[in-house]
Amino acid sequence: MSFHEVRFPTSISRGAQGGPERRTDVVVLGSGFEERNSRWADSRRSYNAGYGVTSLDSLHAVIAFFEERRGRFHGFRWRDHADWKSGPPGAATTALDQEIGVGDGTTRAFQLRKTYGAEHAPYAREIRKPVAGTVKIAVDGVTRTAGTHFTVDATTGVVTFEESATPGNGAVVTAGFEFDVPVRFDTDKLDINLSGFASGAIPNIPIVEIRL
Repeated sequence: MSFHEVRFPTSISRGAQGGPERRTDVVVLGSGFEERNSRWADSRRSYNAGYGVTSLDSLHAVIAFFEERRGRFHGFRWRDHADWKSGPPGAATTALDQEIGVGDGTTRAFQLRKTYGAEHAPYAREIRKPVAGTVKIAVDGVTRTAGTHFTVDATTGVVTFEESATPGNGAVVTAGFEFDVPVRFDTDKLDINLSGFASGAIPNIPIVEIRL
């Protein structure tokens, strides 16, 4: 899958509309009871970048970005301004924000992830596109140093410990980070009406999350 490690203009994505989507089949029985089946194990996010286009200059930036991605062909990074940190958007990240694994004395690679909910059915979302230089790691509450104790692949979200720093058996590995959503345009055509745009019309610029 072709993916460009470049982020959609954040000044435009900040005004976008969208969020997570689930796919659930609901069958209402003759008795009035329901049977529900979740078809997707993971949610999928979609957005409309058109809501963030507030000037002809920003529209031009989207067109240039669209052309360079060749429409739907190349994926890219997207900043979801409602959900882009290991903790709440308004809080500073810490190395204790999210548990990403438990050591066994041998495993050195851990996938970044963010867990939503806590009591009933928490959902663990794998984070594939962390922002380079933002990942903080701790083992049993003790902060580790990037480049000395571990490295991070910003294109996959995999944290790899140096052999000498391998987490021991039962050691809890936690992380704090910023991240982007891997997405693509969900159209090969931008239908732009400048006369409508001048009067306040919103161009439709669909963006959809991709699986990596």
